[in-house]
Amino acid sequence: MQSWQQHLAESVEEILFDEETLAKRVKELAKEITADYQQLNISELVIIGILRGSVLFMSDLIRHIDLPVTIDFMAVSSYTKGTRSSGTVRILKDINESIQDKHVMIVEDIVDTGLTLQCLRELLCARQPKSLRICTLLDKPLRRRVEVPVDYVGFQIEDKFVIGYGLDYNDHYRQLPYIGVLKPEIYA
Repeated sequence: MQSWQQHLAESVEEILFDEETLAKRVKELAKEITADYQQLNISELVIIGILRGSVLFMSDLIRHIDLPVTIDFMAVSSYTKGTRSSGTVRILKDINESIQDKHVMIVEDIVDTGLTLQCLRELLCARQPKSLRICTLLDKPLRRRVEVPVDYVGFQIEDKFVIGYGLDYNDHYRQLPYIGVLKPEIYA
């Protein structure tokens, strides 16, 4: 009988970023973020993770940020079951604390069309943070429908459907320790 891990691995067409590459880039991003915010002499950085895809990336990232950090989460959706954005953004869970007059950074797993991030950015800016920056693990510029300022990017990728390291297809594959391309026959 095949294990679940074997099944997941066999669904991957190619590995884009292995564990070592991910770990190295996350540490580099954390170093950049630390240096940038140290220049602002901040007392605290509020990091808002966008559920559920950003959880693994955000967990690894904050362990390497050398600043006082608090975390909060939002859950949003612009996807129906499948691989393409519906274009409609729904807030499923909002943050718990006020961000007024605080330095805030959104942590995303992937920026695709930009629609979700644009909506989030407008919503959070209306709450008057002292600053608002965006960090994403993956950026897929070929799919962009609206431009949003992304301050920190882990990797730029082509228009491929990716899974692993928090990214999913129908809520599966998140636990893969790398980022891979899902075989098209899985989602076709």
